[in-house]
Amino acid sequence: MIIPAYCEEVGIAHTITSVHEQLRVEGLTFEIIVVDNASTDATVRKVQELNLPEVRVLSNETNRGKGWSVRRGMLDSAGVLRLHCDADCAPSLSSLDSMRDLITAGADVVVGSRLGPGADIGQKQPVLRRVAGSSFQTLCRVILREPTRDRFCGFKLWRASAAEDVFSNLSLEGWTFDAEALALARRLGYGVVETGIVWADREGSRLSMLRVLFPVTRELLAARKNVKRVASARGKEGVDRLGKPVDHVPGESRMTADPD
Repeated sequence: MIIPAYCEEVGIAHTITSVHEQLRVEGLTFEIIVVDNASTDATVRKVQELNLPEVRVLSNETNRGKGWSVRRGMLDSAGVLRLHCDADCAPSLSSLDSMRDLITAGADVVVGSRLGPGADIGQKQPVLRRVAGSSFQTLCRVILREPTRDRFCGFKLWRASAAEDVFSNLSLEGWTFDAEALALARRLGYGVVETGIVWADREGSRLSMLRVLFPVTRELLAARKNVKRVASARGKEGVDRLGKPVDHVPGESRMTADPD
């Protein structure tokens, strides 16, 4: 598991202990990698005080962005499956088993979604934020032609081969890396599925959609160019390796097309 962290001293210990206990009880071999993005608080100390052998910290010397941090953790991991989740992802842990089942069924990337079938949403985002977020998701779809409906929910499970291939070719270092990663995974032929998860909104988000709209649009355009470049070098088309339409979403008993 890869957890990017920036000034998360308040909740990081709870998340790690929750994850550690669940994986330990299941008898799994695992590691938890916290990639600290040059935090100015006690985030690193809080993690180290847990003194858990399965937990290690990678510290960025300077703030390199969430995408860069996740990329570093993904490529440093030795796991057969690699989950990247936000530092407040503890409520979503109950969805991990069903996501692993989808990997077993043939998916390469499973996107935890607040919009997918079976999503169990606790505290919702404020209305204005949901409206802004929906508009931004549409922008990502238009620019990158990536059909995933909830690209930025911080709970995604990757097969190791897909993670290493995709993250070694990413160009974005900021929080929009998710959109590029999913678009590139599809174009390279990996099976991407979206599934509803248990999720609760965290208060105090630092992100303002209006403030970042223009710079993020430039990033997405650059990401589209990179995805096209990498895919063209491989001779890949926009169909996943399972031979299904790129916008399939898991339903209750089979893969169904995204209705959007």
